[in-house]
Amino acid sequence: MSGFDSILAGMQPDGEGWSAHGPENWLQGRTLYGGLSAALALNACALAVPGLPPLRAGQVAYISPASQDVRLVPTLLRQGKSVTYMACDLISEGRIAVRALFAFGGARESAYAAEAPPPPQCLAPDASRSMRGSGRPAYTWNIDQRLAGELAPLAGADRGDLLVWVRHSDPVAPGMAALLVLGDALPPASFTRFTQPAVISTMTWSFELFDPGHADGTGWYLLRSTDDGLGEGYAGQAMAMWDETGRPVMLGRQAVAVFG
Repeated sequence: MSGFDSILAGMQPDGEGWSAHGPENWLQGRTLYGGLSAALALNACALAVPGLPPLRAGQVAYISPASQDVRLVPTLLRQGKSVTYMACDLISEGRIAVRALFAFGGARESAYAAEAPPPPQCLAPDASRSMRGSGRPAYTWNIDQRLAGELAPLAGADRGDLLVWVRHSDPVAPGMAALLVLGDALPPASFTRFTQPAVISTMTWSFELFDPGHADGTGWYLLRSTDDGLGEGYAGQAMAMWDETGRPVMLGRQAVAVFG
């Protein structure tokens, strides 16, 4: 069982929700890694309402730092014929640290179909350079990150654009929670503009999933983040994810606070 799988398996009933512990090697500075927080919230929803339809979209607000010991309190907002809405608060030291909203939806017959844009041409994972190194956040040792694009963090570039292959460092049980952990793995796209490290904090993350029954968080995924606004201490960025075959998996956006 991987470290990530052990974290999910270790969730215990606690009042109207569940308690969970994030090991020190899943920290991002002084808080739990945001992708892990989102995955814990999603898993709490799945525990509260078994048999949910596939996850279609999510909105996550990172309100304050989350300690290693947290409580997850899910709420069923609406359960319709095909779509179910759930919310989940991650509570740390008596206050809400993360608030997540998830939309689950069963497949329906439709006369219309269109695919998200294909991935850019890039190096394969085995030919891409590892981004591991000293000074990186603790959680990154749980996620294999390999630079697939021409720009690297702290390159002093004239644009914010990161293209990176990611996968779990250890084998994990397939599931949407494992996928969410990877979706938030990259540093902000604006890091390619910087020439020295800066403290950052993700404020919000929204995402939409394509064919969620296909992607399960195992294997390689290609992530791209591009900033489209940077100033006054904040950055906005568009995000996309594809599997190793080039199949679209996720589109998203993040708002990031930049200190420095």
